[in-house]
Amino acid sequence: MKSLSTPFILRPVATSLLMLAFMAAGLLAWRLLPVAALPQVDYPIIQVFTFQPGASPEITARTITAPLERHLGQIPGLKQMSSTSSGGASVITLQFDLDEDLGVAEQEVQAAMNTADSLLPSDLPTPPIYRKVNPADAPILTLAITSDSLPLPEVHDLVDTRMAQKLAQLSGVGMVSLAG
Repeated sequence: MKSLSTPFILRPVATSLLMLAFMAAGLLAWRLLPVAALPQVDYPIIQVFTFQPGASPEITARTITAPLERHLGQIPGLKQMSSTSSGGASVITLQFDLDEDLGVAEQEVQAAMNTADSLLPSDLPTPPIYRKVNPADAPILTLAITSDSLPLPEVHDLVDTRMAQKLAQLSGVGMVSLAG
């Protein structure tokens, strides 16, 4: 009775050459493998921002975050929802299933925000806004702008109307935000 290893034992030179061929093929194949630092996955994540200047975190959570969460939580395909309520601001992060179409999710988010609008405080300076975000994108540039001759509100308006708009139009810029 012959075993599978018998031909390899009887022909050691052929076996050695075969193993060298396998090793060479493996090294060539290994060099051709694609390598990426991060997988190319577009996570369908949307953040909803609402601002109410002067409101405490407790009031923001009760009057803005909670009503929005109730309506946004009913969106089909929603995988995870988290929120942060701070002084004067509410940020709700919505993560959808990977197979969810982000365009459809945006429409659902807008519809939920429109439905919740009647439950939000009437003195909000702007209605809630949403943005598509990528969790792997970190800020690559932070600018601090001051002026000795202009008051701070004018500097803020100047940066908001001129500089931020121009930066947002540059190719490759995902988001421009102002703080302060």
